[in-house]
Amino acid sequence: MSIDLTQFHAAFYEESFEAIASMEEALLGLDVGTPDPDSINTIFRVAHSIKGGAATFGFSEISSFTHSLENLLDQLRARRMSVTSSLSDLLLRSVDVMREMLRAQQGSQPIDAQRVADLQFDLELAVAQQLGSATATSGAPPAAAGAAGITGAAGTAGIAGGAGGIGDDDGEAPVRAYRISFRPFAHLLARGNDPLRLFRELRALGELAVTADLSGLPPLHALDPEQCYLAWTLQLHTRAPRAAILEVFDWAIGDCTLEVGEEQTQDAQAAAGADAVAAPPAPRPRGAPAPVAQFAAAQPARPATAPPAFARAGAAADSGTDGEEPDAHTHALRAVGAARSSDATSIRVSIEKIDDLMNSVGELVITQSMLGQFGPRLDGAIGERLRTGLSQLERNVRELQESVMRVRMVPISFVFSRFPRMVRDLSQRLDKQVQLKMTGGETELDKTVLEKIGDPLVHLVRNSIDHGIETPQRRRAAGKSECGTVHLHAYHRGSSITVEVSDDGAGLKRERILAKARELGLIDAQERPSDETIDNLIFLAGFSTVDRATDISGRGVGMDVVKGNVEALGGSIEVRSMDGQGARFIITLPLTLAIVDGQTVAVGEESYIVPLTAIVESLQMRSAQVKQVVGHGEVLSFRGEYLPVVRLERLFRAGLPTPRDPAAARDPAVARDPTAGLIMVVEGEGRRVGLFVDELLGQQQVVVKTLEANYGHVDGIAGATILGNGSVALILDIASLTRCVTDRLAA
Repeated sequence: MSIDLTQFHAAFYEESFEAIASMEEALLGLDVGTPDPDSINTIFRVAHSIKGGAATFGFSEISSFTHSLENLLDQLRARRMSVTSSLSDLLLRSVDVMREMLRAQQGSQPIDAQRVADLQFDLELAVAQQLGSATATSGAPPAAAGAAGITGAAGTAGIAGGAGGIGDDDGEAPVRAYRISFRPFAHLLARGNDPLRLFRELRALGELAVTADLSGLPPLHALDPEQCYLAWTLQLHTRAPRAAILEVFDWAIGDCTLEVGEEQTQDAQAAAGADAVAAPPAPRPRGAPAPVAQFAAAQPARPATAPPAFARAGAAADSGTDGEEPDAHTHALRAVGAARSSDATSIRVSIEKIDDLMNSVGELVITQSMLGQFGPRLDGAIGERLRTGLSQLERNVRELQESVMRVRMVPISFVFSRFPRMVRDLSQRLDKQVQLKMTGGETELDKTVLEKIGDPLVHLVRNSIDHGIETPQRRRAAGKSECGTVHLHAYHRGSSITVEVSDDGAGLKRERILAKARELGLIDAQERPSDETIDNLIFLAGFSTVDRATDISGRGVGMDVVKGNVEALGGSIEVRSMDGQGARFIITLPLTLAIVDGQTVAVGEESYIVPLTAIVESLQMRSAQVKQVVGHGEVLSFRGEYLPVVRLERLFRAGLPTPRDPAAARDPAVARDPTAGLIMVVEGEGRRVGLFVDELLGQQQVVVKTLEANYGHVDGIAGATILGNGSVALILDIASLTRCVTDRLAA
């Protein structure tokens, strides 16, 4: 039966990208000269896993490249090579290429073959140079430096003991003899497994003898170089436990039949006491299920940072029947099953399903609100029981709503994880010493907010390194440590999340900012603005104090985008700077965009929701506070400044009129006395306007429903919600509304 493997591509890509991120993190944590063996193993497993998955799906370019990378990592793992700065750079560039290749394959785009070939050559050259160096030192022929030779048609090739010597020192475990029957399936090589590497790892455990069974070799003209026709019987004398042997074959289980039997030795008999020596398992017919389950049970637990289970076909037992070996399709299915069940404490759910669940909860909230309106109208025992039930329903709905919101929450560490590599690369390019400090990575926020905050943080961190942190010479002259610090800090504050990006550099150069602002005509020559006003000038579009633009900064594009993106999320950004001590950017964001804490207001017969975060103040007006300005409509005198007054009944009925629209003067809504209602001062994108409303109806949490999916985009409207009485209320987009109003009135 033919199986369409494309249905598993999405899982492969998703898990591969996550694994590459863990690989990059491990590479950044490697110590030059003496790397952590666990980190090297993690990196190796990621490369091996991706190679196996790529080979399964026929992604030959990815499989070939990761094979070369795996060879280099194998040398590191065997401690034949040491980690140097140049080798670390080579491995990090390999991570970039792997990521780009996967993205190109995922998007059905061509892979940059030349870049891949160049880097693959560098990887193979590094391995070849190491093998050549080892050969020159030992005087052995090149073949002996890298692999265990296997000779003879069906003879025995002795592989001398390696790291696991078999001396009889007191206090050590007794030497045990194991007989290993290793019969690979034909596709073992295509799945990225190398028998010689397995034998080298076994040799490191003790003394190894290998007997090759060549009976399955076809005639030369029928031989396929990508198929495996050999089988092996191995005799291993080692003090290592059985689990160590099984771990060597961890990646091959499922692509072979494997039997590990312990044979009786004199050392084992002397030390056994009450220990029973397991007899070799009885031979089984070809194609019968291998007893893999007991092997898997004996394996040590994988570390939490292990790569995705997609290529771990060994996690599943051999289920071949009728004497036929499983094909690649079967192994792909097993691999996906292993990926889905590898972690019983979590499941992978698409964001669309969570959004659907959120919408259902929103409908439940609306229904509960509608039922709540009938409770006060009923008297007697039935009314009391109804009110009690409605109160319980309200609590349960709120708990359900909070539970669904927690499902959407993602730790901000997913965004923070991209910065160690970026800081490392930028500091090297700029010849600066910079360390990155990250705290509060466990702080959670909505996945939608998380996806949109990444780019603004990238801009801020790049600017901190480029503009804030000084060169080592300047820092030393200023009495500072030569190594500067960039600090990313996230924490909850009320119903919002705050992310701070700070550095201990020179701070904002206010004199240069002020001079540039006067040069551009943004500030009069006689004006003496406050430090806060000067600092906020950096958020203006096109504003830059850098004389020469580079590929990092200097074009005046970035900080205005940062501010715009943050405010588009309903958040705010402020900057605080101290000369010579650094700058701190403080971003405040809502925890989620799916639910809004809002103030319900009445305008005529309509109701609107104003987000609480945008409200500055609500006040009862006096006639003297509102003035008619020719060509500019109505303005409100508010704490020393004049704000445009927006009448929502006109704005959403006929659109905002131009200041010279004669209909505006005849409109009875415009002529209404402002003291008949309330003025709500709101702020968006740093600009304030006064909203004229009839009445404040109360505060409530509302579920945002987008208009664009069902109707279309409307300026000044962020979405809609359904109130408890069943009516629809529009949710105001204050940033868009203030921009629309101030821009048109300034025309």
